[in-house]
Amino acid sequence: MGTAIKETKFEFPGQQGFYKGKVRDVYIFEEQLAVVASDRISAFDVVLPRAIPHKGQVLNQIAAKFLKATSDLVPNWVTAVPHPQVTIGKKCEPFKVEMVIRGYLAGHAARVYKAGHRVLCGINLPEGLKENDKLPHAIITPTTKAAEGHDEDISKEEILAQGIVSAADYAVLEKYTHALFERGSQMAREKGLILVDTKYEFGKFEDQILLIDEIHTPDSSRYFYADGYDTLQEVGLPQKQLSKEFVRQWLIQNGFQGKENQNIPDMPDEFVKEISERYIELFEKITGETFRKTNTENLEKDIETAILNHI
Repeated sequence: MGTAIKETKFEFPGQQGFYKGKVRDVYIFEEQLAVVASDRISAFDVVLPRAIPHKGQVLNQIAAKFLKATSDLVPNWVTAVPHPQVTIGKKCEPFKVEMVIRGYLAGHAARVYKAGHRVLCGINLPEGLKENDKLPHAIITPTTKAAEGHDEDISKEEILAQGIVSAADYAVLEKYTHALFERGSQMAREKGLILVDTKYEFGKFEDQILLIDEIHTPDSSRYFYADGYDTLQEVGLPQKQLSKEFVRQWLIQNGFQGKENQNIPDMPDEFVKEISERYIELFEKITGETFRKTNTENLEKDIETAILNHI
C-alpha cells in the first residue's frame, strides 16, 4: 500500500509556531505557512488511529487544482505547491466564520428540516421539500469557526451584530462564496457530478481578503452523481454520493459514532486499502485526471526537503 504519514514533527529555520489540525500539520513563519496534508482521516470529529496511504496527496492535489481554477474569480493564499502533500502560502488572519453554501437540502440542513424547522441560519426554507431536493437557489448558512469542539450555526444578522465580520467585509465574503460555488458546480457538471454543498474559509493578508484552506475536496464538500439523480429523488431513494460517507457507515456498523465511552474499532489492512483506493477513485472522478501515486519510500524526508527549499 505504501507508507502513510500520520504526523510530522519538523523544525525549520525561522519557524515561529506549529498547529496540528485533524488532517493538516501547519508550520508557521513570519509571513507564510507551510501546510502538510497528512494521511490522517477523521470521522465524527475524531481522528482515527490508522493513516490512509495517499489520502493527503489526494486532498492536497484536488485543493490545488480548484484553487488554481478559481484564482481568476477570487484571490487565494497559495504561493507554491512544492510537493504533492505540501502547500505553501500567505499567512492570513482568518475570519472566524466558515461560509457554508448549499444548493440542495442535504446533510445537516436536511436533519434540521426533518426536525420541523423551516429557518436555517436566518434563512426561510420553503415547505414541501424532501431530503436531497434542489433548493430554489443556493443559500449561505454560515458557522462559527470554533477553536475547540463543534462549529455552530449562525446567521448573517448575528455575525454583523456581534461584530465578528464587518458589513463591508461580509458583503465581499458573500460575493466570493456565490462565485466559487457557481464555478465549482459548473466544473462538477462537466464531470457528471452535482456539487451539493461545500464550505469556504477566508482570511486577510495586508488588508486583502483571500480564500484560504482547501476547496471542493471530498472532505469539505458533498457530491452526488448526476446520472440517476432525478430517478432516485422521484422514488425516494438515497442519492449515490462521492464522499467519505462509506467510512462513517463502516464505523457505525462496528459500534462507533464518536460518542462518549465508545471505542474506535480496529481497521483491518483490507479496509485501509479500500479507503485508499476509494480516495484515489474520488480524485479521478472529481478532477478527470489519472492519479499518479507519489513514491513513498522516503516520503517524510521528501516533504521536509520540499518545505526547506521554499521557505
